[in-house]
Amino acid sequence: MKKLILAALFLTIIACQKKDQTEKPAAVTDEHSYSKPELAVVKHLDLDIKVDFDTQTISGKASWLIDNISKGNEIIFDENTLEITKVTLGDDEKETKFKLGAATEFHGKPLRITIEPNTTKVNIYYNTTKDAVALQWLKPEQTADKKKPFLFSQGESVWSRTWIPCQDSPGIRFTYNAKVTVPKDLLAVMSAVNPQKKNDTGVYTFKQDKAIPSYLMAIAVGDMEFKAIDNKTGVYAEPSVLKSAAYEFAELGKMVIAAEKLYGPYRWGRYDVLVLPPSFPYGGMENPNLTFLTPGVIAGDRSLTSLLAHELGHSWSGNLVTNATWDDIWLNEGFTTYVEHRIGEAIFGKKEFEMQNVITRKELVDNVAEYGDTNPDTRLKVSLTGRNPDDGISMIPYVKGYAFLRVIEDAVGREKFDIFIKNYFDAHAFKSITTEDFVKYLNENLIKGDKTLADKIKLEDWIYKPGIPSNITTVSSADFDAIDKIQNSWRETGVKGLSQKITTTSEKQHFIDHLPTDITAKEMEAIDNEFNFTKGGNFIIKRQWFVQALIHQYKPAYPAIEQFLIGTSRTGSIMMLYKEMVKTPEGKVWAKQIFEKAKSGYHATTVQAVGGILK
Repeated sequence: MKKLILAALFLTIIACQKKDQTEKPAAVTDEHSYSKPELAVVKHLDLDIKVDFDTQTISGKASWLIDNISKGNEIIFDENTLEITKVTLGDDEKETKFKLGAATEFHGKPLRITIEPNTTKVNIYYNTTKDAVALQWLKPEQTADKKKPFLFSQGESVWSRTWIPCQDSPGIRFTYNAKVTVPKDLLAVMSAVNPQKKNDTGVYTFKQDKAIPSYLMAIAVGDMEFKAIDNKTGVYAEPSVLKSAAYEFAELGKMVIAAEKLYGPYRWGRYDVLVLPPSFPYGGMENPNLTFLTPGVIAGDRSLTSLLAHELGHSWSGNLVTNATWDDIWLNEGFTTYVEHRIGEAIFGKKEFEMQNVITRKELVDNVAEYGDTNPDTRLKVSLTGRNPDDGISMIPYVKGYAFLRVIEDAVGREKFDIFIKNYFDAHAFKSITTEDFVKYLNENLIKGDKTLADKIKLEDWIYKPGIPSNITTVSSADFDAIDKIQNSWRETGVKGLSQKITTTSEKQHFIDHLPTDITAKEMEAIDNEFNFTKGGNFIIKRQWFVQALIHQYKPAYPAIEQFLIGTSRTGSIMMLYKEMVKTPEGKVWAKQIFEKAKSGYHATTVQAVGGILK
């Protein structure tokens, strides 16, 4: 989710902010939504839908409570590939006119509905189609248990409009209730307060009384069961996965407590996680109340639960305080990466924190090198004008945003910065803000006209300029230093016994990532025999090893690479491999062959992303 235009040119402030908590947030121009919230804006959704696995469609009614601010005769919604069958106004369902505008790539069409000056409710009857990017319909054989079908949604960034007619901008927030009818042998869950077991009717009701943006609307339907971890956390999964998932996430409650100590109360009630089938396109998605997770996080030894810390962190940065447009995505992901590292430090200790800092720094350096350090897409505040807003969801906002916040922390001290961050979350709770709102808040509440401090932080360089600024903090890890010494000597001493010295996921990743550039296939084989990277290892270790296998043409790993690419739809991870494969003519042919086998199990956004690489 990138050519920068300063906010004064790109974002138009339309409504003035007030200081009380009941204020209407300033509206901003979001070019990725047709809606004009300064004229008429949604406030609450009552959703009544039926999920039909036979036709692979959702049908029903979206009833929106609205604020007709301008007292005009039109409200505009976003829709993409929906079939709108009828629109009515009010509780008495007076039918009204509607029309669809011209379609734009990635954005669908504007749905223009005729209303009256006193209209407060708009009812939209609709059906989804098989072209709904947000919805992934899985056949039984595509699930873990292979017995019953499964459905899940993925709304970020602009895909919620493919399953609900909505004002699809992160700057527009609303509450919702939902009634969802599904086959009686399946369970439905949403980004709301959820049932914990199936009922006899197949009808489930949901309530989300915290205002959220449309991209956080989420639904999943399948043969799921629930297991509590403590009194406010738990896990949903297919029956065969539930036990291992509950073991993997046993420290979830501790993570919530650690986050609350740092950043204040968790404000969403329960925090549960749902382990999805492998075709889920992300590591995790921070849907309120119910994080959606890839099954790849289940390593059997709780070694990949830092991903969970990231998604939990979104309960403060992202869900509580949201980027107002997709140009401001770093406000979500950079802050959340910072929160993730701080939760990780509290749970896993200082040594792991230091190792994660080094890993994150390498990701930043590698990603900037891939883009080029003058590329505007390496800025924090990007411009996605005329582009798919998913383009903004690269690693740059995560790792450069994190590095920027570490610079501020280093400049003012952790204790002072912790207070600032907590107050920042409180001041903007349940609001959507722009980068410029953050800059203003930072200047008023932390920098306070201190030129020496401002020069130390270099805010403009970090937010509005490409590349990596000169004042980036130094990161180091004594554990990684020890592995670097091993890396410099194993060719002379041999690899036998290294697996007893290099044991954790972070240590193995660092070792793999820094293998000699001239490593031979024979040496790769010796390392593989010692660590069993090709056949064993958790998701992250496999991915990093497979990258090296492709770079150095270690062909014994090729069958496992193919199975890895077919077995998961985690977009960022498989993109790493496809990008490496297409660097040679024979690799590109192989990549296309694998893609043809795999794409039926990929999410639509994954197909789109990989297809772009293979062209």
